[in-house]
Amino acid sequence: MTYRCALITGASSGIGEAFARALPRSTSLLLTGRDRMRLTHLAGELANADRTVRSIAADLVTAEGRRAVLGFAEGQPIDLLINNAGIGYLGRVADNPPERESEMAQLNMVAPVELTRALLPGMLKRAEGGQRAGVIFVASAAAFLPIPLFATYAASKAFLLHYAEALAEELSDDPIDILALCPGATRTRFFERANVNRANLPQLDDAERVARQGLQALGHRVVHVVGPATYLATAAARFLPRRFVAAAAERAMRRWQ
Repeated sequence: MTYRCALITGASSGIGEAFARALPRSTSLLLTGRDRMRLTHLAGELANADRTVRSIAADLVTAEGRRAVLGFAEGQPIDLLINNAGIGYLGRVADNPPERESEMAQLNMVAPVELTRALLPGMLKRAEGGQRAGVIFVASAAAFLPIPLFATYAASKAFLLHYAEALAEELSDDPIDILALCPGATRTRFFERANVNRANLPQLDDAERVARQGLQALGHRVVHVVGPATYLATAAARFLPRRFVAAAAERAMRRWQ
């Protein structure tokens, strides 16, 4: 599917940047993230004669940042929204800084809901002309199981997964495709910010692979888990007793400390 204009959150690095690079050269880009310098550099690199690339530095953790992005997007012919921005923080909920817990909830859940609700009516109206629209929620394999020491992050991704599945059903008769993209551990800056010891991480996926599979899956399925091993792990978690899954997840997470 070729899209006219895509808004990508968390676009300054990682999976968001990979999405920006993977989209066709004819798709105009609206990029947002917190790193102004990286966004400006990426926008300059990706702009060409066939498309415009604009960027805005904003922190979607805050209501002001979310309003700034919506103002930036106003009047633009967005037909693809990629809700990619997200953060995690390793540790017990009772020990984590309270502001980190709040930031995870605001960025991983509130921001995608607010942006999607604000942009969806315009996307649906533009799609009536025959060109389908699309929304991708970058969730996680963590969405399928309770994860002690990563409790708020995993719960926020479970929210995104359920939200995307329900939204897809609500819009099943409309010209728009919804996808919950669920990668496993991916080679990005996420773990540096999440207080995770990278030396103890399992094999990491490439952000480019995650973005490419997300674009390929959009319009073909509602949920896509990246990689066969990750898919098998998430499938097993759905059938095993929840207490057993949580205990096994905690043992695994202790190796990340």
